[in-house]
Amino acid sequence: MIRLALIAVLALSLTACDQNMDVQPKYSGYSRAPLFRGSVSRPPPANIVARGDLERERAVATKPALSAALLDRGRQRFAIFCSPCHGAGGDGDGIIVHRGMPHPTSYHVDRLVTADDQHFFDVITNGYGAMYSYAARVPPEDRWAIAAYIRALQLSRRAAIEDVPADARASLTGQP
Repeated sequence: MIRLALIAVLALSLTACDQNMDVQPKYSGYSRAPLFRGSVSRPPPANIVARGDLERERAVATKPALSAALLDRGRQRFAIFCSPCHGAGGDGDGIIVHRGMPHPTSYHVDRLVTADDQHFFDVITNGYGAMYSYAARVPPEDRWAIAAYIRALQLSRRAAIEDVPADARASLTGQP
């Protein structure tokens, strides 16, 4: 009797040996599915919002106020994400140019000096020319910070001594 039960358990266990997750009834993506009367990929229900979308949309639409902290954050993010191509000064002479990649446009050309901050935000978000999108790598708050830092680079390149307040001008010129 024990021998018969052992043979039955062994026979049942051998029947499941060829079963794995690849061999099962399932629908593959974008295929027809009679159960759903159409495609397996179902449209999302109306009026749904993905987690975090409202905060992201708010950050995209709201340009932060200019501050020293924002410029510092922009400088840090610029050094990480932008300077390999655009160079530390925004001249388009980053390390990738020396390795054979296309020469990006300098931030100091008139077309980009007159562009609004939204242009820089959109280029970081969507890419432009040979530059790919950084939307997945740079959060919206940091995109605004980078745009502010680009403005600071542009202003510093075109600044004159007359733009400096009179009380601080003496320390820059070395006169007492």
